[in-house]
Amino acid sequence: MEVLSKNVYSNFMLQIAHPFVKWAGGKTQLLPEIRKHYPQRIKKYCEPFVGGGAVLFDVLQKCRPEEVLINDVNVELINTYAQIKNNCELLIQQLSEIQLKYKNQSLEENKILFYEKRLRYNELKTNRNDAENIEKAALFIFLNKTCFNGLYRVNKKGEFNVPFNNAKNPLICDEENLKACFELLQNVQMKAGDYSACKNFIDSETFVYLDPPYRPLTQTAAFTSYSENQFSDKEQIELGNFISEISNKGAKVLASNSDPKNANKEDNFFDELYSNFSIERIRASRMINSNAKKRGAISELLISNIASVF
Repeated sequence: MEVLSKNVYSNFMLQIAHPFVKWAGGKTQLLPEIRKHYPQRIKKYCEPFVGGGAVLFDVLQKCRPEEVLINDVNVELINTYAQIKNNCELLIQQLSEIQLKYKNQSLEENKILFYEKRLRYNELKTNRNDAENIEKAALFIFLNKTCFNGLYRVNKKGEFNVPFNNAKNPLICDEENLKACFELLQNVQMKAGDYSACKNFIDSETFVYLDPPYRPLTQTAAFTSYSENQFSDKEQIELGNFISEISNKGAKVLASNSDPKNANKEDNFFDELYSNFSIERIRASRMINSNAKKRGAISELLISNIASVF
């Protein structure tokens, strides 16, 4: 297998990089609206809740910031970003082997393979042995491509527990996209933990995009279990204070969240929390719901101290 060069924006950039995993609340469909709030020039970029990275890869390709910091509370997600950045060749090799095996087996055999790999992933997740980080990243991507609806969900023990999706021919190893992501990530610093760890990086020259766990519209709609941490109204208020603090430092800030008024027209939670910011309501499709009839367009919030450029 070829050795990948670390010359940023090489020929692989002819392939437009996009998120390498499906992620709850991914922003690919909303990029046209989000782009309207990009500053004219982005020297520094920070994303404290990077998730699948739709906005990250868009900013990296369109704006070419000089300094970038991404963070997420999901340690295994950040490990996967790090392995794409530092060990892409070996990661592709492992994913290619899994994909070849999957392709040559029956669906029933692949179901067995899925649960074997899920068990192995949870063992690696518990062991936290750095020597196994490449394998763990390969399993992270494999499970995302072959689990139900591309969800990342863990139980109270922190174990990944999403079931098999019965996919017949999923693209487990998207080699060209992984190489394109590799090129873009060379200039990116990475942290795994609480968003507040980004504070020292953020200054008046920084554009910050925040896509936290959304405030659920109803109790049954709550989905905050992509890590072992919860994100209640208390955490939303703390985040609001953080956003005000970095805004006062002169940072350009854009944040996404759910619109409580979808469920209750009298719910002014975010209107009050972000009363000093511009709040725009945009339409978005809700894709993650066990009942397909309940998937559809709803209102979401874009909270910003940046005037729209359109």
